[in-house]
Amino acid sequence: MSAFLAALGLSFAVIFVAELGDKSQLMAMTFATRFKLAPTLIGITVATALVHLVSVGIGYGLGAAIPTDWISLIAGVAFLAFGAWTLRGDELTDDEKSKAERSTGSAILAVGGAFFLAELGDKTMLATITLATQHGWVATWIGSTIGMVAADALAILVGRLLGRHLPEHIIKWGAAALFAIFGIWLIVEGVIGLS
Repeated sequence: MSAFLAALGLSFAVIFVAELGDKSQLMAMTFATRFKLAPTLIGITVATALVHLVSVGIGYGLGAAIPTDWISLIAGVAFLAFGAWTLRGDELTDDEKSKAERSTGSAILAVGGAFFLAELGDKTMLATITLATQHGWVATWIGSTIGMVAADALAILVGRLLGRHLPEHIIKWGAAALFAIFGIWLIVEGVIGLS
């Protein structure tokens, strides 16, 4: 498998998992109750692509400036932190929920603007930065964007089918476990490289 496809697949998987139970999934479900599916997904896609383009730019720049073994160690610790963050969970604030519910402008602009602001500094942005330090920025950008949009689309569809009866604790624990596995793997890789 080429390095591009490996980075694409890894970025997709990591960001898909990171997005599970995230507040932007809750926003996606809220917007989907007000707007049609297509404009909601277009807004999510545009906002995600922009935020993740900034993220991979930052990560790629850091990757060029820091030795690879140290990046593995830092990334591993970051992934363990993302796992803990996932267990802590995210919730929409009352202000975020009311913005999602009362947006009166174009659906694409409303969804896109809200998602762009919500994703700045979020764990998916930080995970994308971390991935881009070690992998090509194009594959990381495409994979992370598709992973996030897929997770949000899944949330919308499952939310419509099951209402609010989602097994959130199972999703949180599963996502946290995957982050821990990635984190430990990266730490071991970094320690072996420094030895």
